[in-house]
Amino acid sequence: MLDSPELTATHAAPVADLERLVGVRVAVTVELGRSSMTLGEALELGPGAVIPLDTTAGATLALRVNDRLVARGEVLVMDDVYGLKITEIVSDAEPVVAQAAPGLMGLASDAGAPPEQLAA
Repeated sequence: MLDSPELTATHAAPVADLERLVGVRVAVTVELGRSSMTLGEALELGPGAVIPLDTTAGATLALRVNDRLVARGEVLVMDDVYGLKITEIVSDAEPVVAQAAPGLMGLASDAGAPPEQLAA
């Protein structure tokens, strides 16, 4: 049963589909640190204000892709340009759960319906 062509094709398809996503742009963020303040404190910020962060000097920085932590690294400066040298890839055993956009709610339950029924 495990050697059936249907199962083999089903498992191979997701890997092949990933090839189509290679060119998709994502937001990449390097996070230096975080801070929490009241709205009043935020309104008082101006030029020269110093915001203390929860990260110590020399600590590794977080690399996030679409707000998901994927790696950590160190700051590099090359020719007056900042960069990030990746020192650790974060392994995440928890799978990403896809979330439907608000306008697409309910479409998953209609996945098996013929196209003419979906258009109605």
